Amino acid sequence: MIARGTTSIALALTLAAVTASPARAAREEIRISADWRFTKGDPQGLATDLRYDIRPDASDTGDGKLADARPDAAVATEDAGLKVLKPWILPSANAFIADPAKRHQRPAGNPGGDVSYVQPGFDDTDWQRVDLPHDWAIAGPFITEGPYGGMGRLPSWGIGWYRKALSIPAADRGKSIFLDVEGAMSYATVWLNGKLVGGWPYGYNSFRLDLTPYAVPGGANILVIRLDNPPASARWYPGGGLYRDIWLTKTDPVHVGQWGGIVRTPDVSKDRATIAVDLTVDNDGAAPAEVSATTSIYALDAAGTRAAKPVATLAPQRASIGARASAVLKASTSLASPRLWGPPPTQQPNRYVAVSTISRGGRVVDRYETAFGIRTIAMDPNRGVIVNGEHIPLRGVNNHHDLGALGAAFNRRAAQRQLEILRDMGTNALRMSHNPPAPALLDLADEMGFLVMDEVFDSWERKKTPLDFHLIFPDWQEPDLRAMLRRDRNHPSIIIWSVGNEVGEQYTGEAGADIARQLVKIVHEEDPMRPTTNAMNYAKADMPLPGAVDVISLNYQGTGIRGIIGQYPAFRAAFPNKVILSTESASALSSRGEYLFPVAGNISGPVRPWSGGNPDTHQVSAYEMHAADFGSSPDRVFAADDQHPYVAGEFVWTGFDYLGEPTPYYTSRSSYSGIIDLAGFPKDRFWLYQARWRPDLRFAHILPHWNWAGREGQITPVHVFSSADEAELFVNGKSQGRIKKRDYEYRFRWDYVTYAPGEVRVETWKAGQPWATASVRTTGAPAKLELIPDRKEITADGRDLSFVTVRVLDKDSALVPDAKPAVRFTVSGPGEIVATDNGDPTDMTAFPEPQRKAFNGLALAIVRAMPGRGGAMALRVEADGLAPAEVKVKVKVKVMGVRGM
Repeated sequence: MIARGTTSIALALTLAAVTASPARAAREEIRISADWRFTKGDPQGLATDLRYDIRPDASDTGDGKLADARPDAAVATEDAGLKVLKPWILPSANAFIADPAKRHQRPAGNPGGDVSYVQPGFDDTDWQRVDLPHDWAIAGPFITEGPYGGMGRLPSWGIGWYRKALSIPAADRGKSIFLDVEGAMSYATVWLNGKLVGGWPYGYNSFRLDLTPYAVPGGANILVIRLDNPPASARWYPGGGLYRDIWLTKTDPVHVGQWGGIVRTPDVSKDRATIAVDLTVDNDGAAPAEVSATTSIYALDAAGTRAAKPVATLAPQRASIGARASAVLKASTSLASPRLWGPPPTQQPNRYVAVSTISRGGRVVDRYETAFGIRTIAMDPNRGVIVNGEHIPLRGVNNHHDLGALGAAFNRRAAQRQLEILRDMGTNALRMSHNPPAPALLDLADEMGFLVMDEVFDSWERKKTPLDFHLIFPDWQEPDLRAMLRRDRNHPSIIIWSVGNEVGEQYTGEAGADIARQLVKIVHEEDPMRPTTNAMNYAKADMPLPGAVDVISLNYQGTGIRGIIGQYPAFRAAFPNKVILSTESASALSSRGEYLFPVAGNISGPVRPWSGGNPDTHQVSAYEMHAADFGSSPDRVFAADDQHPYVAGEFVWTGFDYLGEPTPYYTSRSSYSGIIDLAGFPKDRFWLYQARWRPDLRFAHILPHWNWAGREGQITPVHVFSSADEAELFVNGKSQGRIKKRDYEYRFRWDYVTYAPGEVRVETWKAGQPWATASVRTTGAPAKLELIPDRKEITADGRDLSFVTVRVLDKDSALVPDAKPAVRFTVSGPGEIVATDNGDPTDMTAFPEPQRKAFNGLALAIVRAMPGRGGAMALRVEADGLAPAEVKVKVKVKVMGVRGM
């Protein structure tokens, strides 16, 4: 078990600095990730009903439902009464229900206590040994037949059991002991030592359970978690299992409550900032307690290292807290010349950490620290988002939570790599679609300077799939929303809270708007500093729902959706004082490196057989002019935004391809909508967005490739993406014409180029001055392989990764852009292959397999080091008839220590 530094908690708590030694601080936060036992399915002959609740029939789970289809009303089910676990699970939500009269009383009894898997003495040696985070479905195999494309053709549904022995020494007697779960998919039920503790249904939210009444300090303690992941529960791949970190938290009975600290900066300028800290302290003891709290503020450098001396200290606060009660301690201070947090490249994501100490009777009983940022955010209806006085157009993307070949199991390095690629494209904003993200992803957004829209629900009372969140929305809407807000509210990256996405209540008039108003009220109670929104793909400006939120967020409607004209002017007229933005734009579709002919003359259209889509191979043309039926090309989106300059910006659907929802071919495993494919390789669209979002970057990108044996003499259009305003194209030295971009044009295109092997070259100019040149050439046959690791040194902690790209080259070392040889990987030394991929949405090779076909010249191997083993691992790749390649990755053993405790 690894002790957790309190800065890694992403809970936005800020507690105080002290003079007491770390050894005296009572809080321990221990990541319990290693050495779990796991099995699928309930024990044979199970006599106890372990269902959370009675569910409706889900036998009709047909694939390919339109992504913008109207959600349906919920299906009524029989009253389960006490036959299910729901009455015992609901009390886990009580801390997040504002009205005491609505909180739940736990019934007597111990459901599940008689189940063999729950018994402390059960022999689980035959179960699979796993480390967390763990996604039970990502290893496959893929389900190639049947209606499973929507959820990624991986077996994510079913029952899963996890067991682990906990270390709770005798010295912990008298302490409060908690289980902190960052995410469990889904319907988690927890037992300790055979006793039902509680649970949490929503698989995306983080939650805490109090283990204190059930723990046996100094004795054996067996933790058991059962998950029940329904089929037909999502429109994308949800994953399955304990897919985020889990922590064992031990505190003095007097301690900061769960997510009990708030840091606000109500007054900020370049010269001075007010820092206000509200701290909720719980007294779990049987006697009243006199407590004091002190907070000091430290600057953090870019690596997150704390400065030696504080830059400010808040005045000590004192309170008398009754037995089993709580108190809020408030303090504030003024900081001169604050280092402001803001998005690069024009600003820097400067951060601070507030370190606080709780003392009782002169003894330190708790200490906590959390990074935060100081910045101002303003929403200007005429300009959009203003950060620290600077207008920041939102150049954002949507991403689902899977990490490609790693699945739903969160990995910090994999997420960081995604953000690095997005930043290179010019991305400055992220929408967490459509659920609370892993806490560490928000940490990364803080560190790297991304603006964030944090989102809680994809559905309310009306359903999109038969067994999605609508089943528990009536009971859990308030606890789930408050839990997300309290966990995330101190992240400086978050600028907007979203309470829903394309919910069915868009269609229900005032009834739907009333639900929105209830959710918005909760947000404003928990965080009055940030605005709310709700992403709408149907609601129009004259409907009730848009009036219930602070920011107007439109999915596709601004550009125009399914023949309906763009809605920006109508919303602008109806809500002149509200910011308008596009929460989902484009939904363009393509397969990396696949080009279909003929090429349409228009700039945007839906995918149809042989018009953007190949019905035989299930690939979509990479000319980047086709989209989902409800979407449009990037060019069309850019034009709509430029014609309506008050629009705050966009979140493209999507940054990366993701597992599931493979419109328009539901026989595939993964989506086509990403600007970057599932393996992390940019599609041509990447450079179209880079030209838009990084207009000062000198480059030109030509498409397609120029390997077209058999097309000699045929029309083969050439397009160029660049921020230049003028370009001339040459084929084998002959000019194809010089073009100037007209208003609302975002690419250069020569539609009547005749293919001949050789070289295509472009020269570009901007404002009359030379800008950039580029060329593509017809290559030779594949001759050899090349390996390029994204990092040549990684840490031997079992989590750090190197993503190694395979390039298929000709004899002159040029990438062969249409090569698809089968490649084989082997690794030697202190490492292992975690997964392989190629970005092909139709490839059904299981991700752990060490061999697969390259896809259009590229493949990927993901490797990690064995925990605690240093040295150098060597990755080798081979293919029949090609010269192999090998690369070494240095493995560094890092001494792990206890931070801040």
